[in-house]
Amino acid sequence: MADASCHERRPPRYALAALLPCLSLLCGCGPRAEQPLQGYVEGEYVRVAAPFAGTLQELSVQRGGEVTAGAPLFTLERENEIAGRRQAEQQLQAANARLANLKTGKRPPEVETVAEQLRQAMAARELSAANFRRQESLYKSGFISGAALDDLRMRLKNDDARVQELRAAVETAKMPARPDEIRAAQADADAARQALAQADWRLGQRAVTAPANGRVSDTYFVVGDWVPAGAVVASLLPPANIKVRFFVPEPKLGTLRPGQVVRFSCDGCGDAMSATISFIADRAEFTPPVLYSKENRAKLVYLVEAKPEAGAAIRLNPGQPVDVVLPS
Repeated sequence: MADASCHERRPPRYALAALLPCLSLLCGCGPRAEQPLQGYVEGEYVRVAAPFAGTLQELSVQRGGEVTAGAPLFTLERENEIAGRRQAEQQLQAANARLANLKTGKRPPEVETVAEQLRQAMAARELSAANFRRQESLYKSGFISGAALDDLRMRLKNDDARVQELRAAVETAKMPARPDEIRAAQADADAARQALAQADWRLGQRAVTAPANGRVSDTYFVVGDWVPAGAVVASLLPPANIKVRFFVPEPKLGTLRPGQVVRFSCDGCGDAMSATISFIADRAEFTPPVLYSKENRAKLVYLVEAKPEAGAAIRLNPGQPVDVVLPS
């Protein structure tokens, strides 16, 4: 009898079968979590090259290292550029010296030399004048001929002209050069200064520095290699050039705007991170093969790019898959 009473308290099998559909309906009535969108990390590399050809003399970075803006990346041979800069510098010094000389006139010793010549000429003229006066008295007394007096008069005129010439030379020696000569010398100095600036630029191009902070993605030459002009020597990936790319189905496209913040996560990255939408494609495309699934294989999607926060960007690597959650 005890076994019979226990058997009677068990629910019938058909009652359990009737409850299963109800339980399934109750489970389906709960809120469904939004499925994250598939995406990946993309990087825009900065490819650093030298504009001139030459032998790679020094490579200051290695693949995978970190560099800061202004840090040296590589150096090409530059002996020829150093010699060219020295030549341009010496030419500038010579042009400036010529210009200064034209602006200041002759040096004091040169002016003094001309002044001494003037004093000698004045003394000679005084002597000629005294001789002429004496000979003129003798001519009046009939002791000398008129031809002899004429010779003395001509010598006095020559000495007087010499004095006037040297006076003008003294004044000229104290004066700077003519304005046209000064302008020409100034133009030569300016041209030499520009030539020196060009030499400095050429020399600077042989030692290339990092244009921004970033990670050294790869190097393409080793020390001793001949680097052709324009060849990329190193590629950098600044954190600001890292972005998250994902594809949004067309029904959700209208809810997105540039500047909105999305959340994304990746394997082994820890807590979810934030990124700001920077680009939304204006053309639809089919779901990329790497993101295919049975549910969305034939649906159209739109490419969206988002910039991660600075702290998150340095933890990401190009090609890394991510899961993106759109803002609610």
